Amino acid sequence: MGKVAVAAAVVGAAAVTAAVVLVVRYRMHDSCKWAKAMDIVKEFEEKCATPVSKLRQVADAMTVEMHAGLAFDGGSKLKMLINYVDNLPTGDETGIFYALDLGGTNFRVLRVKLGDVDNVKKEFQEVSIPPNLMIGICEDLFDFIARELAKFVATEGEDMQIPAGTQRELGFTFFVSCQAIINCRKGSLSF
Repeated sequence: MGKVAVAAAVVGAAAVTAAVVLVVRYRMHDSCKWAKAMDIVKEFEEKCATPVSKLRQVADAMTVEMHAGLAFDGGSKLKMLINYVDNLPTGDETGIFYALDLGGTNFRVLRVKLGDVDNVKKEFQEVSIPPNLMIGICEDLFDFIARELAKFVATEGEDMQIPAGTQRELGFTFFVSCQAIINCRKGSLSF
């Protein structure tokens, strides 16, 4: 029985050693592949790196184009529209705020209650814009949006009520072409 146990131990040790050799060889092979992959990534990164001076040059050129685009119509290839922002967010805002996001064939109306970081609540509704309003008179489109906004405001739950006498705050974003907005200024709409 002793010789059998010794033989079994020797065979077992040989099997374990063979398994370890295979695992080490496999990992070394993978390690070589990993190192080779990392070398390729590093080379790619170096070849694609943009010098800081070039980034500053691009930023300065964009600033010049933006100012030229705001100065007068056709002043730049970069189309700009004046946006009257009276103040910027600080991150300390609290209360209930509304937003309209107009884009393409629909718009979204959003209600957000801001408090501390753990106490943010939002509700939204997406509304399809009837096709006849997308090619009609701007006033009709904005009347439709105002009616839909009023319906949404009417759904305020008790936890989203603002104090009596307080004015609701509303932000508005467009995702339509500048030409559609310019046409809208002239009284017609097509986008």
